[in-house]
Amino acid sequence: MPNWSMLSFQDSASPSMEELIMFHDYTMTLITLITTLVATSMSFICFYKLTNRYLLQNQTIEIIWTTCPVFILLLIALPSLKTLYLLDDPFAPNLTIKATGHQWYWSYEYSDFPEIEFDSYMLPDTSNTNMPRLLETDNSLVLPTHTQIRVLTTGADVIHAWTVPSLGVKADAVPGRLNQMMFSINRVGMFYGQCSEICGSNHSFMPIKIEAVPMKYFINWVKTQ
Repeated sequence: MPNWSMLSFQDSASPSMEELIMFHDYTMTLITLITTLVATSMSFICFYKLTNRYLLQNQTIEIIWTTCPVFILLLIALPSLKTLYLLDDPFAPNLTIKATGHQWYWSYEYSDFPEIEFDSYMLPDTSNTNMPRLLETDNSLVLPTHTQIRVLTTGADVIHAWTVPSLGVKADAVPGRLNQMMFSINRVGMFYGQCSEICGSNHSFMPIKIEAVPMKYFINWVKTQ
């Protein structure tokens, strides 16, 4: 979950989010190098008299600063395409969940276990300091770790968005349409998200709480439902 004065990403809990963080760091490194080079060049032009006048109006330097951005864009595009492919890899899921967005709560259905379905409402803000504000729900979405999971999301009234930042997943819940997300949780824990679409006045009160447990505990939970 996010914390105050948090500048970086949340700790990743899935291979998808790890790929996104690596691509972000890689791209920021390139951008920092480009910014430093351009700022240094501009400072030399503006503040130093020892400037090569042939360099300012030269065909060779024009070719260089035209072709270099092409290679830089390729350095960014190729890893980006790889990450996009991995995020949308249509692998065979071991578990399918349907998440339906309502005004303003989520409903979940375990497609592999038709008898398991429930609504998830945000708990009211109380003086309990151990409860995350605007993120705690009365029913958690219990999911097993190290399992290929598919979430099908749709909307019952308006457009919502099912988003869990630490898992690197986000998809619009559009009425009359099913969007899917693929992910795998690689560690046990509680992971929080919220509706990321401006769906109405109570848009900020649609939290998502995922409880990731080992497979044996998940099987026991299914038996008790």
